[in-house]
Amino acid sequence: MERSPPDGPSPVHVPLGHIVANEKWRGSQLAQEMQGKIKLIFEDGLTPDFCLSNRSCILYVTEADLVAGNGYRKRLVRVRNSNNLQGIVVVEKTRMSEQYFPALQKFTVLDLGMVLLPVANQMEASCLIVQLVQEQTKEPRKNPFLRKKRAPLSELSLLRTVQRIPGVGKVKAPLLLQKFPSIQQLSNASVRELEPVAGQAAAQQIHAFFTQSG
Repeated sequence: MERSPPDGPSPVHVPLGHIVANEKWRGSQLAQEMQGKIKLIFEDGLTPDFCLSNRSCILYVTEADLVAGNGYRKRLVRVRNSNNLQGIVVVEKTRMSEQYFPALQKFTVLDLGMVLLPVANQMEASCLIVQLVQEQTKEPRKNPFLRKKRAPLSELSLLRTVQRIPGVGKVKAPLLLQKFPSIQQLSNASVRELEPVAGQAAAQQIHAFFTQSG
């Protein structure tokens, strides 16, 4: 039985501009796409899939993980409970895994309060991860992972998550987030509160999305 310390995974030393990757990704399409754009260091036994810095990491949920069931949840909870790491969840949302996405979205965003970034495939994921590492090389004060208040990266991921709620889309998502700045507030909003922003039909869909996911 796996034992873990109370404060979760230990911090990993990540040189600036590098990624420390779980050994299981060696030779994968995802790792190959990142080669040449960023320096990869492989390490066995990591809880996260990729460590972007000493404090931030990627937990990658593949299409197969999503279809297989809830096995991914243990790793997410372990990182979420860690005092050392701030985790970003990247998930392959494909035609095959789409039906399982709402459950993951609810668990990750609503239950754990973690950032969730859907991607279509490993090529898109590699571009996203490289972009996140480039964010790390900016001044520490501008590093979105190390700031406690919501930063541009988490705002972007929140916007993308809200856009995927039925009836919302790209136009209504920013309007909704102006009035309901967090997923928690949006999920607790009544149809009457949602209607002035989203309209009657969309308000019903949004409310149904959150109440049926519960």
